[in-house]
Amino acid sequence: MIPLSRSAPNHLLVALCAALFAATPAAAQQRPAPNPSEGDAAVIAVPTLATDKVVETDAGSTWALANQIADLISADLRTTNRFIVADVKNVRIPSYPEVTAPAFPVWRSAGTKLLLSGFVNARSDGRLTIGCYVYDVQTGRELARQGFAVAPSEWRRAAHRCADAAYTKVTGDRPLFDSRIAYVAQSGRDESPTKRIAVMDFDGGNHSFLTEGDSTVITPRWSPQMDRIAYSSFSGGTLHVRLVDVATGRDGALLQPGSMSFAPAFSPDGERIAFSMPVNGNTDIYMTPIGGAYPQRLTSAPSVDTSPGYSPDGRQIAFSSDRSGAPQLYVMDSDGSNQRRISFGQGEYGSPVWSPDGERIAFTNVQGTMTRVGVMNANGSDERILSAGPSDEQPTWSPDSRRILFQRVDPAASRTALAIVAATGGEVRPVPTPMAATDPVWAGRQE
Repeated sequence: MIPLSRSAPNHLLVALCAALFAATPAAAQQRPAPNPSEGDAAVIAVPTLATDKVVETDAGSTWALANQIADLISADLRTTNRFIVADVKNVRIPSYPEVTAPAFPVWRSAGTKLLLSGFVNARSDGRLTIGCYVYDVQTGRELARQGFAVAPSEWRRAAHRCADAAYTKVTGDRPLFDSRIAYVAQSGRDESPTKRIAVMDFDGGNHSFLTEGDSTVITPRWSPQMDRIAYSSFSGGTLHVRLVDVATGRDGALLQPGSMSFAPAFSPDGERIAFSMPVNGNTDIYMTPIGGAYPQRLTSAPSVDTSPGYSPDGRQIAFSSDRSGAPQLYVMDSDGSNQRRISFGQGEYGSPVWSPDGERIAFTNVQGTMTRVGVMNANGSDERILSAGPSDEQPTWSPDSRRILFQRVDPAASRTALAIVAATGGEVRPVPTPMAATDPVWAGRQE
């Protein structure tokens, strides 16, 4: 996806061309739960995109794509309660010139506050030019514009990015819809399951597998650039960290063969990986550059230290340790100094994950037979449990820091599944996947 220069003609610069969850059309209708704590919703119109000429492409005609893109943008925006998508089926579809010069009285009479209009055109090189504008209908002011030249197969990502143009302008939050989820997909018999690293877009589209399933895999983690995934694998008989290239599928071990390692986490710059490694009976957290230099030991307490996770600025690492007698959450500087405990509630704590805005940490809490997910401030204050259990764990943040995705046992299907809840609490909603799912990790794309 190549951004169009802002010096290009207006009709090529229209707002950003327009990843919960299903790999099937039926499941694709079920998406992340709205955040119930947000303020008043903005009424937005998303009419069918315009096209200067109906042309057949590898993904269908430009007219068909114009309808599909508008539908996907609307579906994205409906997943938050910051928008009410207006019913515009009785409003005349804007002409191509009206994309850059909307008939605002028409949209005011329809009761809308915002208008997201756009176009999709075929190019001579086989790609598409897709663009969108976001307007304030009441003032007639343009709020955002973005545009892209894309392969026809990338129209879905263009639609997600168009929805993000409206979302970020209205909320001030980070982009949400142009994001991907990795997880461990489990199939086969319970006594000998096949586990593979799977990836999919925010809405379940573009689902694929990155590993073959010939060995058990756990805890996938995106690189900041989202071009690689680190994960733990039992291939060769020893649990160890591996890296897989998302585009090519090229896969290799992080460390020399024979070394046990697990629970990887990329640094925010993508240059280093923190992980756990047992040496001489003690499990500590280590860090190594991606290039494979000798690992640097960061912890040394007589305990099991695991589940490291970098803060977004890269200055701190949260981790779990049983050095106090039971697993609790700790934070240290990224060089291993200044280690301090931050969890003091009931039960045991694990799986700490820093929010993308750096303000909070999500975690798993275990009390007796009850396992739930929760959040706390980065200093350990204002702890709150978000799910009811009994088997909820492995939380991961949405790119806008407003939702928590996690795994739980689905009693109806008798399998492990994914679920989502607002970071402020509320209704827990299921997230459909084509097979049993564990170890989710959600990340926003970066240009």
